[in-house]
Amino acid sequence: MPLPYWRLSAYYLFYFAFVGAFSPYFGLYLSSIGFSAADIAIVMSLMQVMRILAPSLWGWLADRIGARTPIIRGAGMASLAGFLIFFGTEQFIGVFIAMALMSFFWSASLPLVEALTLEHLKSKVARYGAIRVWGSIGFVITVLLLGEMLDRTGLRAVLWACSLILGGICLFAFSLPEAPEHADRPRATEGLRDILRRRPVAGLFGAAFFMSCAHGALYVFYSIHLDEHGYSKSLIGALWTLGVLAEIGVFLWMPSLMRRFSLRTMLLAALFAAVLRFAVIGFMVESLAWLLAAQLLHGLTFGAFHASSVAALNQWFDARQQGRAQALYGSVSFGAGGMVGGLISGWLWAPFGGGWAFALSSLFALAGCVLLARLWHPDEVVRAG
Repeated sequence: MPLPYWRLSAYYLFYFAFVGAFSPYFGLYLSSIGFSAADIAIVMSLMQVMRILAPSLWGWLADRIGARTPIIRGAGMASLAGFLIFFGTEQFIGVFIAMALMSFFWSASLPLVEALTLEHLKSKVARYGAIRVWGSIGFVITVLLLGEMLDRTGLRAVLWACSLILGGICLFAFSLPEAPEHADRPRATEGLRDILRRRPVAGLFGAAFFMSCAHGALYVFYSIHLDEHGYSKSLIGALWTLGVLAEIGVFLWMPSLMRRFSLRTMLLAALFAAVLRFAVIGFMVESLAWLLAAQLLHGLTFGAFHASSVAALNQWFDARQQGRAQALYGSVSFGAGGMVGGLISGWLWAPFGGGWAFALSSLFALAGCVLLARLWHPDEVVRAG
C-alpha cells in the first residue's frame, strides 16, 4: 500500500489546529467568564487526566479488534459532541462535565494515529517529521488567525473556532486508511511488560513524565502570564507561533539529526533546553527579546524530544505492541505529567506568582534530565530506523 501522506498530514493539520485554538486561548476564555486560577487549573487538567485514563483503554481496544480507524472516527464525533456543551453553560460544574466528556474521547485519537502513521511508514520512521510537521503548520495558522480575531471580538469566538476545527477532524478521520500488518517487520522477542522494565525504556518514560510536568504551566498559564504583563492577544499568538515555527524546523531537520546524533543525546539536549527556557519565561517576562529566545527553544523542548521519543518507541515495540506503547507514552507524559504540572502551577500562581510557577517547571525538566542520564547509559544506543 502506498503511503497515504496527504490524508495523514491533513488529519495532523486539523488535530493540532485544535490545539492551537484551545491551548493558548481557552484559559483566557475561562478567565473572562470569571474562573479563578485554581478553577482554570482544575478544568484544564481534565485534559491530562483523561490522557492518563483513556488512551490505554482505547489502545487496548484497538489492539484487541485489530483496527484503529473505527475508534479514531468515533472518537472524533464524540469529542465534537462533548465540546458543544460549552455553548450552553458558564457554570463550573457544566464546564467541568463538558471538558471531561470532550477530553475522554479527544485523547483517544492521537496515540492511535501515531501508531497508524508508524505502521504506514514501516522502517522509514525518519519521514515521520515530514508528516507531523503539518500538525505544527495547522497550529501556527490557527494561533495567528485566532489571536488577531480575538483582539477585535469577544473571547467567546474561541468556542466557535474550536467547534469548526473539531468538525474538520471528524471529516478527515473518515479518510484515514487502516495500515496492513507488515510481515517483514521483526517481532519483538520480549513482552510489553518486559520491555518496559528495561532501564533505557524506563528512563525515557520517566523523562517524558517530567518533561510534560515542565510544560504544564506553559500550556495552562503562558497566555495568562503574558496577558498579565501587558502583551496583546496578537503578540501572544505571535509568540506561540514562533515556538511552533521552531518546532517545524526541527521536524524537517530530524532525518539529518538522527543520522548525526543518538536519540539519547537529542533527548538530553531537549531536557537541558527546557531547564533554560522555563527559567527565562518565569523571570525575564518583561523582556520581549528573552521571550523570543525562549520560544525558539520550543523546537528542542517539544519537537526534538517528541520526535526522538517516537523513534525510540518504534524501535523498541513491534506492530502488535505499538497501540498500547503509544497510549502508555501519552498517558505517562501528556496525561500524568501534564496534569501534575498544570495543577501545581495553578496552586502556586495566586500566592507566589507566575515566576515561581515557571521556576518549578525548570526544576521538573532538570529532574527528567538527571533521570534519563542515569538510566540510559551512553553505550545503550537506539538508532533510528
